[in-house]
Amino acid sequence: MEKSPLAVSLLILWLHLGRAGSVLNVEQYPLSLHVQEGENTNFTCRFPTSNFYTLQWYRWESAKSPELLFTITLNGDEKEEGRVKVTLDTKKGSSSLYFKGSQLEDAAMYLCAW
Repeated sequence: MEKSPLAVSLLILWLHLGRAGSVLNVEQYPLSLHVQEGENTNFTCRFPTSNFYTLQWYRWESAKSPELLFTITLNGDEKEEGRVKVTLDTKKGSSSLYFKGSQLEDAAMYLCAW
């Protein structure tokens, strides 16, 4: 039986997040967020500060493969693309994904993985 590319992508992400969630106790909040168009939006991911190497943020839309948005590795680092910015603070064990002026096309699930 041949597997679809979507099923394979979801399995890879599930294994990565499963490892992060069970072994490293990664917490992401808010779990869900409803905002008005034009409002600023912020998601935060918390992780243990020991043995940190890299953190990824993914965008996952229904019926599509997860899309890697950012990979961030250096303490105090910020990356920005358009209206979206990600920050990293390894000393506090947190990363934020920030949307300036949320738009309808931003509606999706956002996941962090270590």
